[in-house]
Amino acid sequence: MKMKKLLSLALAGALVCTSTAVAIAANGSKQEMKLREANLFTDTVKGSENGTISRGEAVVLVLNALGYKDDVNTKEDYVKLNPFNDASAAYKGYLGLAYDLGLVQKADNFYENDTAKENYLLGMVLRALNYKDAFTDTENLAVKQKLVDESDYIEDDVTKDEAAEIILNSLNAELGDGTKTKFGEYLVKSGIISEDKLAALGVKAATKDKEDIHIIYFNDFHGNITEEITGKKRNMGMAKMVGYVNEFKAAHPNTIVLSGGDNYQGTADSNLTFGKPVTAMMKGMNTLASAVGNHEFDWGYEKIKGWAKDGSFKYLASNIYDRKTNKPVAWAKPYMIIKKAGIKIGIIGLAHPDTPSLAKAEYVENFEFRDPVKSANEWVKYLKSGKAKEGKPDVIIALTHIDSDQNFDTNEITGNATKLANEVKGLNLVLSAHSHRSVNGKVNNVPILQAYCYGRAVGHVTLDVDKKVTSKKVKVSVKAKNDKKKETKKPKYKIVKKTAYKVKDIATELYDASIIKDKIIKSAKADEFYTKLQAEIADEKNKVLGEATEAFTHNRSDKGSVTLLGRWACEVMADEAKAEIAIQNGGGLRRTLEKGKITMGDLYEIMPFDNYLTSMDLKGKDIKKAIDHGIDMPSTTDGAFSGLIVEYDGTKPYGSKITKITLSDGTPLEDEKTYRVVTNDFVFGGGDGYDFSGASNVNMTIPIRDVLVSAIEKAKTITPKKVDYIRDISK
Repeated sequence: MKMKKLLSLALAGALVCTSTAVAIAANGSKQEMKLREANLFTDTVKGSENGTISRGEAVVLVLNALGYKDDVNTKEDYVKLNPFNDASAAYKGYLGLAYDLGLVQKADNFYENDTAKENYLLGMVLRALNYKDAFTDTENLAVKQKLVDESDYIEDDVTKDEAAEIILNSLNAELGDGTKTKFGEYLVKSGIISEDKLAALGVKAATKDKEDIHIIYFNDFHGNITEEITGKKRNMGMAKMVGYVNEFKAAHPNTIVLSGGDNYQGTADSNLTFGKPVTAMMKGMNTLASAVGNHEFDWGYEKIKGWAKDGSFKYLASNIYDRKTNKPVAWAKPYMIIKKAGIKIGIIGLAHPDTPSLAKAEYVENFEFRDPVKSANEWVKYLKSGKAKEGKPDVIIALTHIDSDQNFDTNEITGNATKLANEVKGLNLVLSAHSHRSVNGKVNNVPILQAYCYGRAVGHVTLDVDKKVTSKKVKVSVKAKNDKKKETKKPKYKIVKKTAYKVKDIATELYDASIIKDKIIKSAKADEFYTKLQAEIADEKNKVLGEATEAFTHNRSDKGSVTLLGRWACEVMADEAKAEIAIQNGGGLRRTLEKGKITMGDLYEIMPFDNYLTSMDLKGKDIKKAIDHGIDMPSTTDGAFSGLIVEYDGTKPYGSKITKITLSDGTPLEDEKTYRVVTNDFVFGGGDGYDFSGASNVNMTIPIRDVLVSAIEKAKTITPKKVDYIRDISK
């Protein structure tokens, strides 16, 4: 900003002896005065004698522009969030709030009194506007959003006047969430400033994108309708999901909303009502279609048809066939075609081929889950040939519940979804799910997108539409006035205009909810629904069962061991069933049981599945096989067990790792001897690939969640035990 600074100094020198200079010195710049009139500039930002501001003042300035007042500095909730050792009382609350909002990054010291550089202020402003690359791509983003000019040198110290100009410019900048909402518009919707004041600040309404087609995509929502307001603040919640989508649609009229499946199962909010709030969310967003996830079957396939009807959307699945009719199932459609902005979009649904091992056997036994690659090729060919009654689509999308993953160091994408990109000719986009990953890139020049899970990210696809209008002079035959003969001497012509539409490019983006959700305005209707639902289920959901003295951790990405939660659950199951050995699939437990009060809602989130305690007699060789199966599982969470001591070699092939296995007292496990074993009915039926076909004397009793609840209530206080009975000898 050197050029700008020199100009400012020259002007200041010219005005030194005038009354105008005195007025500016006393009242601040024109930009500052505008912001003061809108209550977006605080007296705390005084500046130094030479006009520069400190790093601490820069933080206060940005917080004030966000609508926070000076009283936040003394609020204990913010003061205790301060991460800096050198923060004084003058800035502790400000810095705690700024850190919580992601405006500043954690460090030992903040150096609040050092002069702020312009790039530092710009980074905070851009982060306040929800740009995730605010600190790494500051200059490019600042120029693009017109916070500064290309000629500005942003590594200089920033003055109070320059800071005011940047804040004023930011009001016309778009938020970094893809909605095209301007920062100033957000402030009005939040009730921070009035429309009149916004107009006085010169903020113009954002322009609508009426030409292109947009897809908003989410997957694996798993009933997470509650916004996460503490911790990592990742889950968006239903009210903000609906608010975000409707805000996006207001600026992008040609928008469709799609889901990758696994919408319902996973929280007390959803499970206690069999998905009622998720259906309301899907309807509130005007969701067009969803893939069929494996967890859509958790309460029986009959629920699927009702969800679609009540939520006004369609389930799509081209590779699920009814074994009785040998035709695609009646409760889901193989494909659909929708027309937007002159473009016909074909959407083919695909379920995960492993669904039979990921759902209760009784719920999927009547269905065949065919190879998704073969099914996709079959239906792409069908659509490309123009056999569909809706006509031939211009673009074909695979809406799937099929896994993918991405290495963000190399950007390489892996997983079963890549087979669709590599082996299905004619697909233009693959929407992935199931593996709960953030994926955004291309394979074989086909975009693949997955939006993490639980409403922690939103996927955005832009179909760049090229609209061309051509004119052609066409000869028109006319009739003579006195007879029906055609006039041949004086032919007439007319100009015929023809409009052609073409998708030039397909671009994908991912928006991290933890970054964008603080600016999302909740849908009032969805929020009202959520509030009423909480009142309805409060007694059951919030019932306190007991207390955990420490966290029962369950990190599902850990391999080669048993989690603290896994050990506890297995021991409770074994005690209830009077079994020597317990086996639990790791994915059957969904999250850590945190330290402190334990509620019924916690138990629904930890074990959302209505699985039953299943005990049996099982030979030692089959037990060893089951335990080996659960170690370093390649595509799901490792299994848990109790009642055994296991040594294994992590370098050996999967399924053949165990080198030594005994009972807890050290007695060798004998291959042909029978032991009493307990597991859950999902695993017993072949879930997660387990094999209990050699079992005898099988007894299925009560839901495992009820067993865990009873154990907590009986003990009142529970403490995790160290897992010391499984060891990798290669380490």
